[in-house]
Amino acid sequence: MKILDQRLRQIWYADSTHPTLKLLTPLLFLTSLVYRTVINIRNRMYDHGIFSQRKLPCKVVSVGNIAVGGTGKTPMVIMLAKILKEKGYRPAVLSRGYGGRTKHPVNIVSDGSRITMGCHEAGDEPVLIARATEGIPVITGAERSVTGKAAINDLGANILILDDGFQHRKLFRDLDIVILNREEPFGNGFLLPRGPLREPPKALDRAHFLIWKDSILDGRYPKYQEKGIGVFSPTLSAYLRPKTLVRGESGDSLPLEYLRGKKICAFAGIAFPESFRETIESMGGIVVSFLPFPDHHNYTVSDIADIERVSAASTAEIVMTTEKDGIRLNDFTDFLKDIFILRVEMEVLPSREEFEALILEKLK
Repeated sequence: MKILDQRLRQIWYADSTHPTLKLLTPLLFLTSLVYRTVINIRNRMYDHGIFSQRKLPCKVVSVGNIAVGGTGKTPMVIMLAKILKEKGYRPAVLSRGYGGRTKHPVNIVSDGSRITMGCHEAGDEPVLIARATEGIPVITGAERSVTGKAAINDLGANILILDDGFQHRKLFRDLDIVILNREEPFGNGFLLPRGPLREPPKALDRAHFLIWKDSILDGRYPKYQEKGIGVFSPTLSAYLRPKTLVRGESGDSLPLEYLRGKKICAFAGIAFPESFRETIESMGGIVVSFLPFPDHHNYTVSDIADIERVSAASTAEIVMTTEKDGIRLNDFTDFLKDIFILRVEMEVLPSREEFEALILEKLK
């Protein structure tokens, strides 16, 4: 699985001449054409009202993208849920629950007061959202209209946030937020599986506004169209700002300055693991060894042994990973004692206040 993930990303984001990749490309291209045809027909059915959308008796906000993984949807959902709660709404987060084993129509990950499911049952991202949003219910299930009704009727929600919901057109939404990676928003420009796109770029015309996500803060925050994408959508920028460093098992916090000058063995199972390395280096850490894993990777005893071996060989002073990876390491309590977890939060430019104003205006 790890090798397949690496090969696909080579095809999607790099001009690779590896013989194996050359053999794969024609097959992926044909499959991609079939996928594009199906997606285009489906979108036209919705656009012309042949397929109808279900409307729930409250506001619905979607956070999504048009490419596979790695744009910061989960931190954006967390930030948005907190903003809406601060403004007097009663939000609930609806997630598909990717990677979770529980497949009931409605799975209550958190009822707002306590977390009732772990990452193996619910998936890592819903659990991460539940931990970060105290007082806000988190529900998983394939049909968002079903989980939405449960959130309204059983948990008292009066606004719903769809995590990764841009392609879930079956449910009407009042606001569609789409996040794009600034560096490579469309990869090689092809749809799955030849490229990383879930939909053609034209689908961005459905978005109410776009957010360009940077790997690190670089000072750019355009307010309007960039690269001709979208139909006169207001545009903001965002990046994942390191928030705090915590010890894996105890959760004790350390200042970010603790990393400066330290030799670090880092590992990450996220969509773009290299972005984690860049974040560490931007804080002054010295990455002496780095182990990338596929997104949502379920760690094994063998993986833990590899990390410990590489860390020792590189004479690292610190072993660290992402918060999402930390959730998937709960079964390895001894290992958690020895690692550090970096927590990040979404920061929107030019300001959170402008982002809030845009959201509230659209929800009127």
